[in-house]
Amino acid sequence: MTEKMISGVLRDARRIVVKVGSSLVTNEGRGLDEAAIGEWSRQLAALVRGDDGAGRREVIMVSSGAVAEGMKRLGWTVRPREIHELQAAAAVGQMGLAQMYETKLREQGMGSAQVLLTHADLADRERYLNARSTLLTLLELGVVPVINENDTVVNDEIKFGDNDTLGALVANLVEADALVILTDQKGLFTADPRRDPAAQFVHEARAGDLALEAMAGGAGSSIGRGGMLTKILAAKRAAGSGASTVIAWGREPDVLLRLARGEGIGTLLVAQTAKTQARKQWMADHLQLRGAVAVDAGAAAKLRAEGKSLLPIGMTAVEGDFSRGDVIAVRDPAGAEIARGLANYASAEARLLCRKPSSEFERLLGYAAEPEMVHRDNLVLMGG
Repeated sequence: MTEKMISGVLRDARRIVVKVGSSLVTNEGRGLDEAAIGEWSRQLAALVRGDDGAGRREVIMVSSGAVAEGMKRLGWTVRPREIHELQAAAAVGQMGLAQMYETKLREQGMGSAQVLLTHADLADRERYLNARSTLLTLLELGVVPVINENDTVVNDEIKFGDNDTLGALVANLVEADALVILTDQKGLFTADPRRDPAAQFVHEARAGDLALEAMAGGAGSSIGRGGMLTKILAAKRAAGSGASTVIAWGREPDVLLRLARGEGIGTLLVAQTAKTQARKQWMADHLQLRGAVAVDAGAAAKLRAEGKSLLPIGMTAVEGDFSRGDVIAVRDPAGAEIARGLANYASAEARLLCRKPSSEFERLLGYAAEPEMVHRDNLVLMGG
């Protein structure tokens, strides 16, 4: 059952977030592991190109290592506790980390992009949408985004705390099909195998199972911040948007390519909620509406029957005062709510765009952004 399940989750995944930890990236703190980063880059490129014959995939890399590389360059052997020292180490290490990924991906004929995020970027609706739009555009262009927490500006209130959490948040942000966490362990055991010889390997479990948290426990290494518990919690978070998680050894030969072929490597933590169900629940039940737009009969029919994005040309009126990224209702000519979603334009801009084609957006607003008022990825139909 395990191999069949992993085969279905990873083989069919079209959008994958891969997270790799500091101990792997920096070879236990001895400096950036050029060979390992080169190997992961080769595999990422193969997935993006669809070399395995299963079709092209979209891949995002979430990489730790900036602080660890900065510590090495600064000659520090113990991870500092002071935030300003961590920020300094990150600033130093980020230079080498970004350069290494850029070099290794370029060797594979792939473009790369560095994206630095903080929790505040994803907590704020407008910045959330901006980050999402940027990442999706990069993926459409065939570029591999390399993401890290923006450690140079974080503080205790806004830091993610570990890149396992960041990986899960990114998976939610882009609605990934799967999250792959590469670590220095083969996967999850019922106890720490380094201390308990009776520990048994967990091939498959349900993401969010409280028993997993009891199994994991323990802190990370002196190099990184995350232990197995953070990975279990990340899988639980990723499952909220329907993404299943695989925890696997990062130095397993061709680990990403073999997972994509459906091999039973590592521990699979299965999301119990389908992507569309998770998205519908989040949009329909847990967000407060800030306004609404009315649409004509033609636009209403396209939304209902074809699942299309909402274009401003089909809008007839705008209600309320909302900002870009707020949740708004979409109402048909009779006033019934037929959908809701995240607005790409604030209410004042939306009023200017009613009944207008995208070719006029720049003239009306002074800039051209998304052609949709609500993209279909950010829209859910109401009433079944």
